[in-house]
Amino acid sequence: MSANEDLQRFVRDGLAVGRSRAELETVLGKAGWDRPQVGSALAGFADLEFPVPVPRPTPSLSARDAFLYLLLFTTLYISAFSFGGLIFHLINQAYPDPLLPPRAIDQAARDMRWSIASLVVAFPVFARVSWQIGRDVSASPSQRVSPIRRWLTYMTLFVAAAVLIGDVTALVHSVLAGELTARFVLKVLTVGAIAGTAFWYYLTDLRVDERGVEA
Repeated sequence: MSANEDLQRFVRDGLAVGRSRAELETVLGKAGWDRPQVGSALAGFADLEFPVPVPRPTPSLSARDAFLYLLLFTTLYISAFSFGGLIFHLINQAYPDPLLPPRAIDQAARDMRWSIASLVVAFPVFARVSWQIGRDVSASPSQRVSPIRRWLTYMTLFVAAAVLIGDVTALVHSVLAGELTARFVLKVLTVGAIAGTAFWYYLTDLRVDERGVEA
């Protein structure tokens, strides 16, 4: 029997003999269990007046859920990179590099068209899938703790945090080297704004999930 199964059984037995959730949380904390683990185990049973503990439905991973969440985060990444690339091209046009050869300018124009095309295709798909998932979660709140949803959300937080760290590092390096330019600062701000927005949004979403689990 795994540790999680031991915890679930202990919580179930404790609730069955009339122990309060606060008592169980306290004693398990003293025994060394992490608060998120305890909260997840307690959330597995509905807070209802009934002679025996009533289990909540356990979210399952369906092929449809996997498809929707993979499509959601894939189009999110494409939209973010395409939007960032588009802003970079606009910054380069506003602050052109006089040393660039004509061939590089032509390549930049092609890259800009690709950024626009990717954004036009990916962002509507992202918005539509987001709406669909939001409607599904409203109809079945247990989907908020879907395993693939949490894994992809944490992966997105990791990518956004890594980008932010690299972004700030590049800014500090440029300042120390005395190579700070308006074009560079605008690009740093663009990357920071996109990655920071994604990090803040999905971190907030995870906190909503955790409050739902503890409720």
